[in-house]
Amino acid sequence: MFVDDGLIITQNKSLNTSNFHIFCSYNVLSKLLDSFGLVIEHTKTEIFHFNRSHEIFNSPPLDLTPIRGPILHLKNTWKYLGFIFNRKLLFHQHIDHYSNKAISMVKCMKLLGNSSRGINPLQKHKLYRCCVLPIALYSFQLWFYNKAPVSYHMKILDKIQRRAAIWILGAFKTSPTEGMKAIAGIIPIKFHLQKLAKRSQMCPLKLLTNHIIRALMEDTSNPLKPPNPHAVSSLTNRQKNIVKGHLIDSCNKCCRLKTLELVMRINLIPG
Repeated sequence: MFVDDGLIITQNKSLNTSNFHIFCSYNVLSKLLDSFGLVIEHTKTEIFHFNRSHEIFNSPPLDLTPIRGPILHLKNTWKYLGFIFNRKLLFHQHIDHYSNKAISMVKCMKLLGNSSRGINPLQKHKLYRCCVLPIALYSFQLWFYNKAPVSYHMKILDKIQRRAAIWILGAFKTSPTEGMKAIAGIIPIKFHLQKLAKRSQMCPLKLLTNHIIRALMEDTSNPLKPPNPHAVSSLTNRQKNIVKGHLIDSCNKCCRLKTLELVMRINLIPG
């Protein structure tokens, strides 16, 4: 719970069992809040399931009428803290939402200048880097990581770059995309994402030692610290190959840096 927003998470192979756990948790939460004189706004309550099955996904509704709540039906997407999730964690709706906002930003920037008057191409390029890219690539760590399927995302983001290159240069719409990017000084979006991802992988190393992300990345083989069962290093090799994400990439980056540091220290030892 955070202020007036709460989240209940349960995991089970059976949807009916998950709904039962959510119902019990929702009942306990409503009673606790009632004891403090607070009331849950049931109309804002939503239910969402994650499932990677390729079959038709039919989720049973969650009936909250016994505790004076509504009947909740499954949502196709779930928005939380600006992140838009879908059932299979492909983030297609997420990239569609923020790419539309970025394209709208490019369209609005056309008021600032064109090929004959207004701001010059260098200023347009700076606006593109400072205003358009941060919107289009918001929370890219969710979907851009090692071995992630990003063909759909790259196709959408290439359209944004083409729109921006046409506006920066004042070129014709039939101009070749790669040539416009080269003249406008726009880095291909895939290489730009790789650069941002490498920088982002270093950020967890700068966090405090008691941070939750550092706790997930800690080395469980250290006898001086109690083992963390949720740490990435506690996973087996098979589990590490299955689990993919930005956190796994950060852990691999951290391990490579530690190995490189150890090799350099050994080489510096005299004799």
